[in-house]
Amino acid sequence: MEPVMNIDGLSTEFFTEEGTVRAVDNVSFKIGRGETVCIVGESGCGKSVTAMSVMGLVEEPGGRVTGGRIGFQGEDLLRLDKNSLRSIRGHEIAMIFQEPMSSLNPVMKIGEQIMEPLSVHLKMNKKQARSRAIELITQVGISRPEQIMGSYPHELSGGMLQRIMIAIAVSCSPKLLIADEPTTALDVTIQAQILDLLRGLKEDSGMSILLITHDLGVVAEMADYVIVMYSGQIVEEGGVVELFQNPQHPYTRGLLKSKPVMGQRLEELYSIPGQVPSPLALTPSCYFHDRCGHCMPVCRTRQPLLKETGNGQKVSCWLYEEAELYV
Repeated sequence: MEPVMNIDGLSTEFFTEEGTVRAVDNVSFKIGRGETVCIVGESGCGKSVTAMSVMGLVEEPGGRVTGGRIGFQGEDLLRLDKNSLRSIRGHEIAMIFQEPMSSLNPVMKIGEQIMEPLSVHLKMNKKQARSRAIELITQVGISRPEQIMGSYPHELSGGMLQRIMIAIAVSCSPKLLIADEPTTALDVTIQAQILDLLRGLKEDSGMSILLITHDLGVVAEMADYVIVMYSGQIVEEGGVVELFQNPQHPYTRGLLKSKPVMGQRLEELYSIPGQVPSPLALTPSCYFHDRCGHCMPVCRTRQPLLKETGNGQKVSCWLYEEAELYV
């Protein structure tokens, strides 16, 4: 079956006074129809920039997508003009941003913000858009929808605002929903409700989800397929069961080891040693070598390729290369 999206060799750079930062470096993956793909990694690894690149939200002069292809319904999104991309964005591809309070317009009522994409993309009149907006508010589990329609963002809680963002995102029945840290800053109970809501919407509509998170608990609960990123590159990917049962890259193992386990008492939580390297000081090497307990001389001088290792998994690590490549 043709994937809903095929990303091939995506690279995105930002231009600073100190130099050029390659935030996304030759990233390739597919998202199947009805599939949830999770991108996981530490802050600054390129997760959100990947999503922003897909949505066409990286703009010059600050940054630019410098290479690759984003295939969607037979077209390359990177080759579309702004008007064509605008007709897809918010309609067939929608995004839930990380901070709902800063993503919603503070001087527009909630109802107006939900009705806007319905009017622009589906050409609904005001009466139709209002009726559909009330349905959406109810669908995402908020009571008193008529009252909420007349409220401003500052009058709602963080959990309610995140639900409103989801309502706006799914209003036009997108084929792909990108959710960037949708449960950040929410308490555990609200987090579970938001994840249940996303899962239910996916099952009802058959849409695909690209979920960006650093929370491995969310990954285990939501993902069909997992992509692990580090310093702008994919270092491991595979099915969620295979990756959790048999993590292969030392970085993935470190992430899993650092997650607290229910009922397990430790004197201190594990953390991966060292720091993420500066994106301005990257050298031809495995970017994780300074933090890796398996570091070999080749790791400091050459980058490993992402290669298949069985069970549908891929890993970028010299531990899985042939011995003759070490010299």
